[in-house]
Amino acid sequence: MEIEPQKRMETYPPGQSVGAADRPGEDAASPATPVRADAEGAPSAVEPAWLTQLARRRPDFVFMAPYLAYLLLLPLKDWVPAAYLPWATAARGILGLLVFWSLRRHFPPLGKPHWPIAITAGVLSAVLWVGGEYLFDQIHLGGRFFVFPGVLEVKDPREGLTALSWASQVMLRLAVATITVPIVEEIFWRGFLLRAFINWDRFERVPLGAFAWRAFIGTALLSCLQHPDNWGVSILCWLAWNGLMYWKKSLLCLMITHGVTNLVLYLYVIRTGDWQFW
Repeated sequence: MEIEPQKRMETYPPGQSVGAADRPGEDAASPATPVRADAEGAPSAVEPAWLTQLARRRPDFVFMAPYLAYLLLLPLKDWVPAAYLPWATAARGILGLLVFWSLRRHFPPLGKPHWPIAITAGVLSAVLWVGGEYLFDQIHLGGRFFVFPGVLEVKDPREGLTALSWASQVMLRLAVATITVPIVEEIFWRGFLLRAFINWDRFERVPLGAFAWRAFIGTALLSCLQHPDNWGVSILCWLAWNGLMYWKKSLLCLMITHGVTNLVLYLYVIRTGDWQFW
């Protein structure tokens, strides 16, 4: 399928029009001058010139940075005592959101929410995740993805925690799973990688939601690395979410779907004590 090139999104300091830098006698903003986001005349925050230049030179950085920032602090959950897990959860959630917010002016429009479709898809995805995992276990296709050592150890996360500490952990985990995770992951998986599989060097020219078999299947297979203990259902879920992206071409719709999936899944876990999905 031939993809029509999409113009690279460029941003300009206030008072400089799109063609100003090309007209004789008019210089572009100095690198030392802070650049302001100018969105429909609304008050704007100052963005450091180095960040603007970096985003222009490396658009892939814009889409990867929030996700990588979140992953950077993920190991904290294994390093800190159980009583401090809420702080570790909050730290990675806040850092991911801060990076996303800092780079917000460089993302394309996120699209429409499509609330009924997004919510329905989210609930069905949670059912698929739980039901599919049990089905794979029954047909001996479960277990940890083969490239990762060890096996999944299921334990009750409430052990050794006070009621207050457990309540804090639940609230923060739900908040991060339903807000931060959908944003940073969808920006990376559907916003960047789904297009990078089509044209890695100029992914930003590929329209959001453009279809290619290698992207459709390749990203689903790569998701096993993110969910090694649920790799089978991860592939199925990624295929479904990729299909939804091709249909609605809306990152916002996928963020809502992802958030609803995580919310329903964690509520199920808390209700039933099925801690393998925690």
